[in-house]
Amino acid sequence: MLMLVANKPKIKKKQKQKDRKNLFARVEAMFRMQRLFDEGVPVRYFPFGIFLMLILLTYIGNNHYAERMQRKIQRLESEVEDLRADYTTLKADYMFSSKQSEVARKVQPMGIIESQQPPIKLILSDDED
Repeated sequence: MLMLVANKPKIKKKQKQKDRKNLFARVEAMFRMQRLFDEGVPVRYFPFGIFLMLILLTYIGNNHYAERMQRKIQRLESEVEDLRADYTTLKADYMFSSKQSEVARKVQPMGIIESQQPPIKLILSDDED
């Protein structure tokens, strides 16, 4: 069984409006800033405003400079770490290649051999009067 129903307009319920003030309305009510600017911005506040802007710009510039220096320091620290590793490797290679056995092995193709006799000590005597 099919029943047809006529369209009825929806009746909107009235919402209760509460006296809610937002944050800015409360701040304005507390400090009454509107009366300060009724006749425009007072000229006596310009030097202080300029001073605050200069301090703000200095603060922002200092933060940018500090961040840039921090990135540079990190980059240089990683470079120093790489150079230290290279130095350690080269030093180890040098120490190995300067061992007596390694030097003897490297000069053997040139026909230079290690002496088996200890060095002779020469002594000059003062008896030549």
